[in-house]
Amino acid sequence: MKKKIISLILASVCAISMTGLAGCAKTGTTGGTVTVGITQEPSVFDPHTVVAAGDREILFNIFEGLYKFDSDGNLNPCLATGVEISDDSTVYTFTLREGVKFHNGSDMTADDVVYSLKRASGLLEGQDAPLVSELSGIKAVEAEGSKVKVTLAEPDSELLSYFTTAIIPDEVADINATPIGTGPFKFDSYTIGQDVTITKNESYWNSELPYIDKAVFKITADMDAGLIELRNGTIDIYPYLTTDRAQQLDPNDFTILTKGSNMVQIFALNNKVKPLDDARVREAINIAINRDNIISVTMDGAGAPLTTAMSPAMGKYYDTSLDGTYKQDVNKAKELLKEAGYPDGFDLTITVPSNYLVHVNTAVELQSELEAVGIKCKINQVDWATWLDDTYQGRNFESTVIALTSNYAPFDVLKRYRSFDSGNFINYNNPEVDKLMAAIPLETNEDNKVKLYHDVLKLLLEDHASCYIQDPENTVAVSTKISGYNLYPMYVQDLSKVKFN
Repeated sequence: MKKKIISLILASVCAISMTGLAGCAKTGTTGGTVTVGITQEPSVFDPHTVVAAGDREILFNIFEGLYKFDSDGNLNPCLATGVEISDDSTVYTFTLREGVKFHNGSDMTADDVVYSLKRASGLLEGQDAPLVSELSGIKAVEAEGSKVKVTLAEPDSELLSYFTTAIIPDEVADINATPIGTGPFKFDSYTIGQDVTITKNESYWNSELPYIDKAVFKITADMDAGLIELRNGTIDIYPYLTTDRAQQLDPNDFTILTKGSNMVQIFALNNKVKPLDDARVREAINIAINRDNIISVTMDGAGAPLTTAMSPAMGKYYDTSLDGTYKQDVNKAKELLKEAGYPDGFDLTITVPSNYLVHVNTAVELQSELEAVGIKCKINQVDWATWLDDTYQGRNFESTVIALTSNYAPFDVLKRYRSFDSGNFINYNNPEVDKLMAAIPLETNEDNKVKLYHDVLKLLLEDHASCYIQDPENTVAVSTKISGYNLYPMYVQDLSKVKFN
């Protein structure tokens, strides 16, 4: 292991912001500061323990893995230049990119890659569990000159997309307090309730990038507050706008970009909480609502209705034969509730993060529609940190509304429905789903693999695991002074190619 170095003094939860916020600090086509509006307070800067998608979209600019997704959803070599996968999918051998430096100036070596993958997979001495559960099947990681060989305990043909896991220097004792990666931007500061600032990596291995000197992720109370800042010129880019908010902006000042994504907005039903532990009740909820109405109210129609746990953006892995399975039928919903022992309905609490207006509005519409079948909903708005800790991780809720995000990989979309998965916050349990998910990584025939994914989606539908609402279209407002911003089919803010016109 390399000699330890003294980390910069940096509190793990807060750093003093060294600069004021700027809107368009233009210095030609390169340089300047771009400000991006976000609505959620960052919680973790350790790329191996991060959970929230809002944290990941910031860290995407700081950390990189051996592979990396691009804006078309393609998985490309990054800190590796290529990989050799054994015929039985038990050995992945990566050839490392030369000339890569970490933000602290040290060279990235095979030892750093070995350390990072061992840390993520739980193989470091003293670790009792993996930090990245998807890499728990790794049995050994070894450096072989300019290559790193990863050996698995059993075949896994779906693992490559998880080698997007960040490579970090083995000399940094606390990566959460000192977020040092290889990405196009370096961590600069975090001020609670205000912003996260990242600065240009002058030693980035791709010498052409990035173009700007600095990016600021400015925390806003909600979408409406962000809209005001857009108009005032204190924010340059604002993602995840609703269509009606975007239409309020002057087209001379902002370009409105839209793109479908693999996000899944879910009305999540805790399968362990009565009466939601009864599949008949969950089915009643699914047919009591009108997805098109909800999409119209919350996204001005800019969303694709869903009946199961995957977005059509996932292509062949999505099962189109399941489309339209749930049609609104209030009378049948009442019959199902009566059959389940709730002829007069029941009370239901919908816990929703207050910083996401789309989810709050969805909860309000759900409250209105479910009242018709006797389900009386109480909406409990909580701050993001509380939702993340108590609802998602603590699973202390009855129902909630949130958008599930994932890598642009079908296994990453569905793995959360395994009974033992840490992301299975709805407490779904079907041994057949566990069996099918275990079989997918072992399958090398693509047609057979697609069928396995379709079988899982069908079981989730038959169990009425939860109520899937929509794949919301991502609408982003970008200042007309800026070009090079690319939308991704997943939850990413890539600022590496952004520049001033």
